[in-house]
Amino acid sequence: MSKILVTGGAGYIGSHTAVELLNNGEELVIVDNFSNSSPNVLEKIKKITNKDFKFYEVDLLDEQNLEKVFKENNIEAVIHFAGLKAVGESVIKPIEYYHNNITGTLILLNLMRKYNCKKIVFSSSATVYGNPKELPIKEDFPLSTTNPYGSTKLMIEQILQDVAVADKDFRVVLLRYFNPIGAHESGLIGEVPNGIPNNVMPYIIGVAAGKYEELTVFGNDYPTKDGTGVRDYIHVVDLSLGHLKALEKIRNEAGVKIYNLGTGNGYSVLELIKTFEKVNNVKVKYKIGPRRKGDIPACYADASKAEKELGWKATRGIEEMCRDGWNFAINNK
Repeated sequence: MSKILVTGGAGYIGSHTAVELLNNGEELVIVDNFSNSSPNVLEKIKKITNKDFKFYEVDLLDEQNLEKVFKENNIEAVIHFAGLKAVGESVIKPIEYYHNNITGTLILLNLMRKYNCKKIVFSSSATVYGNPKELPIKEDFPLSTTNPYGSTKLMIEQILQDVAVADKDFRVVLLRYFNPIGAHESGLIGEVPNGIPNNVMPYIIGVAAGKYEELTVFGNDYPTKDGTGVRDYIHVVDLSLGHLKALEKIRNEAGVKIYNLGTGNGYSVLELIKTFEKVNNVKVKYKIGPRRKGDIPACYADASKAEKELGWKATRGIEEMCRDGWNFAINNK
């Protein structure tokens, strides 16, 4: 039986997507090096789905061991999540980010070609739009980046498109995520950032749980409704379901497809805090700090292309995202 290879499948988005794939009857092989995830997530995926899968603890930079995965399994398609992903850290460690994310992907692609596996869904990001000239953001907008993390995503998109030009059998879907938050409703899996979180939601949760004293809101002088940054927050389960639709797409159609995965709604940082407090009946102490370098005022998606071509649409609202995120935190103190 052919299998789907999920790289970075123990991570935040990878684990939620693994759950949806297993629930959909797919056979999985998960690869992860646990650099930003934990082995106990694998047991939780099994618990939620009541299904088993093959797992290899391998780094994508380790070609020899990665090849074993292809040798020992009939891999039909790859869903590629593995990569370093902290924007701030990427500015400090550009060489590590370029080496890990790009070289790792090249090694993966080389093995895919060798073992005649020609379908890939790539986990890209709205960071490839840089500072967009207008909103909402459409897939055909000009691309640019403001940090090395975003640059690795954009370079990998380019590599995948070039591969598809060179080999007409290659089928590629590039999924540009907006801001995933929330957790699985079981409370078993969710976002567990290593060290101090880079994203606002884990920080809000940390303050509500008493782990951090207060949240710093970076800037309240942006040209937005309340002066704080506006983002398109999307429930991680909705995002995961987008990967199932993308897989369906490359099973049926050749070529390269590009889709935004977002809700199309922008929420400010203050709106997110207020909603979190209201839904979960907790207080989140915050202060206003200066703007953060590299941050843009607002960013939200036009996700109509994904709805039209994939039959995918985000259905979970901001309250559900806040509720599920807190539920996971309480269950995993």
